[in-house]
Amino acid sequence: MEYSKQERILSIFFRALRGEELSVRRLADEYGTSAKSITRDINDIKAFFSDQRELAGNVDLVYSHQRKCYYLSMEDFLSSRELFALVEVLIGARAFSKMETLQLVGKLKRFTSAEDRTLLETLVRNEVRCFSEVKHDCESVQDNLWQLAHCIRERREISVEYYRMDRACVTHRLRPASVMFADHYFYLIGFLTQGDPEKPIYFRVDRIRHITVHRTGAAAQNTPSFDEGELRRRSLYMWPGRLQVIRFEFSGPSVQAVLDKLPTARILERTGGSYIVEAEVYGDGIRMWLLGQGRWVKVLEPAGFAAEMREELEQTLKGYIVGDREEGNEGGAGIR
Repeated sequence: MEYSKQERILSIFFRALRGEELSVRRLADEYGTSAKSITRDINDIKAFFSDQRELAGNVDLVYSHQRKCYYLSMEDFLSSRELFALVEVLIGARAFSKMETLQLVGKLKRFTSAEDRTLLETLVRNEVRCFSEVKHDCESVQDNLWQLAHCIRERREISVEYYRMDRACVTHRLRPASVMFADHYFYLIGFLTQGDPEKPIYFRVDRIRHITVHRTGAAAQNTPSFDEGELRRRSLYMWPGRLQVIRFEFSGPSVQAVLDKLPTARILERTGGSYIVEAEVYGDGIRMWLLGQGRWVKVLEPAGFAAEMREELEQTLKGYIVGDREEGNEGGAGIR
């Protein structure tokens, strides 16, 4: 294919924008022209950047003597340390399929300097190779998120075909209010058109098999006010439920980990290696987290919640006692 000078310059510029390293000799061979012509093209691009600082910002084609090539340098590019941090978060979140994650990582790599790209690829190679995706019921979490974002902005009622935890597929008609991310999953928070119109319901976005957008719009006055920030501060694992203030004694090795996990938590008292902690929380996610702390935690208030925790622990212990008895009976029968 023959290129005009203008087409060649635009092609070289676009390749630089995509993060390619530009070797004058290689470009000359590819475009079937002389190295001097390619050098003039690059100088024209550099001159454009210099003359259009207000438009282009601090951007330039920089020559690397080590690599013997030009690369695009601009302040808006992510540094390798910034990109490495983002990729680690993206991989650790496991929110997308492996294919989607690889595509996102590949695109992010283009927006760092060519000088550091090789090092970055070395750092994340094993992370990407060993990536394990979370099981999804939808074709694309990204597609669902984008469609929901439009419905929320346009205040459209929707119907979702949704897989519950027991794997039954049900259909709900609702007014979507917000999308949030927590603990590997994106969540849709919405209000059902049937039932309690003031009670928010949580849906995992990856369990939404299909979304039907209705022509009916949700009027602003019909959609309850919703504060995503307060929900995030007070909710664990995105489990719905009542708002309550709890107090518990914590005797584990790191009370700071408790304060990090519960943004509303504060220390009321310290005695030796134990702390009395108070937190305002939504839902039953706090129960799951407290049970996971084992003997490090003792719930004090409210009394009803402490009783529920005690009952849960007693039922758990019964399972172990029954198991021990069955093992003992089997052993006895064998001796006889």
